[in-house]
Amino acid sequence: MPKTQVVFYRKADGTVPVLEWFDSLPPKAQDKCRVRIQRGWPNSDTNCAGRKRAFCRDGIHELRVGLQHMNYRILYFFRGRVAAVLAHGLTKEDRVPEAAIETALTRKQRYEKDPKLHTFEES
Repeated sequence: MPKTQVVFYRKADGTVPVLEWFDSLPPKAQDKCRVRIQRGWPNSDTNCAGRKRAFCRDGIHELRVGLQHMNYRILYFFRGRVAAVLAHGLTKEDRVPEAAIETALTRKQRYEKDPKLHTFEES
């Protein structure tokens, strides 16, 4: 089975919001998130409403990484064999905040209009 390529949403100004957030996390959380991303997509155990699957809505999926009573959330969507990471969040709740989903949807639309402009690939 072909491997899923992971890319990160890049804003028009060149910044990559999810990676900036990722760099601010504690080292243990960074390590755990990196391992979950490297295992493949989707491998989340629940969706945005707390049910057993990784689909939120409108093509947005959630990868939830739990560590020390905190949920590190990464929102992404698929475009062919590419998983584009769009948004992030940090919460103790079982649900993704609606604002985070809306941010992901806005970024998804921008990405789909111009994938080259909005793609950042880690080397």
